[in-house]
Amino acid sequence: MANDVKTAKKEKKPNLFARIGRYFKDVVGELKKLTWPTGKDLAKYTATVLAFIVLFAVVIGVLDFLFGQGFTLLGSLAGKSSDASALADALPGLM
Repeated sequence: MANDVKTAKKEKKPNLFARIGRYFKDVVGELKKLTWPTGKDLAKYTATVLAFIVLFAVVIGVLDFLFGQGFTLLGSLAGKSSDASALADALPGLM
């Protein structure tokens, strides 16, 4: 039984180029099994993705604007203490 394990481990693999060739052959075989979308479906899916990108960009832009205005309001309500004014003076230079 121990000899069977040793011989199984010593079995020779195909050379590197044969393994690479088999890999690409298997990839092509798998790609042939796929169901590709029609041009009309592809256009619809692309439009959906682009619409969501625009939607999320608008949402993030609005949230950024609101948070910016909120922090500006908080800064003005703080009465420009020495720490707040130093921070407010430093921030425009960083951006």
